Amino acid sequence: MSRTERYDQSGIEVRADGAVRVVTLNRPETLNAFTEELHEQFVELWADVESDEECRAIVLTGAGRTFSAGGSYEDFEGRRVDAARRRRSLRLARRLVDEMLEVAVPVVAAVNGPAVGLGCTVTTLCDIVFMSTDAWLADTHVSVALVAGDGGAVTWPAHTSLLRAKQYLLTGDRLGAQEAVALGLANFAVPGEQLLEEALAFAHRLAAQPPQAVQETKAVLNQHLRANAVRALGYGLATESQSHDTAEYAEWSERLRPQD
Repeated sequence: MSRTERYDQSGIEVRADGAVRVVTLNRPETLNAFTEELHEQFVELWADVESDEECRAIVLTGAGRTFSAGGSYEDFEGRRVDAARRRRSLRLARRLVDEMLEVAVPVVAAVNGPAVGLGCTVTTLCDIVFMSTDAWLADTHVSVALVAGDGGAVTWPAHTSLLRAKQYLLTGDRLGAQEAVALGLANFAVPGEQLLEEALAFAHRLAAQPPQAVQETKAVLNQHLRANAVRALGYGLATESQSHDTAEYAEWSERLRPQD
């Protein structure tokens, strides 16, 4: 089974566009929510990128009308009732941050629709962010009784101010494309029909630059995020784990249960 076929089966599509790899979260019927399987495959993706010697940049996007709705209900409920599953999920969360910060080539996000929860965190771990003008970001961890510990507390203060990070992480408020650009959480807001074309064009610009200079400059800049991760990620994941035992989290799990 080829690498691409393996990802296609898990809900990730990988295709080559010259020296750029276009990675698509491809479960539009579930709004590209991260099941445990998709979460694991997404983490493993970055090591495969490192082994692809022809890859010079990545474009990351979502299929359908959503970039990613974040965690799935099954994972939400599973982490409440199964401690082993919870530990496994939080270890994956740590690996996701580490892998996205360590991948050498630049990652360009093409945010085609809402990026919520973990989907928002993934967006803020990318190197360049294009957003459709009708897309929005929302880190809703706190709103569903979870500590925002799996990456948002690492990335948001680096991209914007600590006060702005507190404003949005504590409330879960939506952040539209234009406001995201103004606050430093996105680089470009473009019409939806131009989104992938413009993100690809920018990725090809990066791919045409001298690779060692691009990759090591990215690594140097990501030292700021790595420092944040050292300071905050371990504590954040530990306290997020505790959130699953609260009455408020149980109430939200019941609210999110699919109706028969």
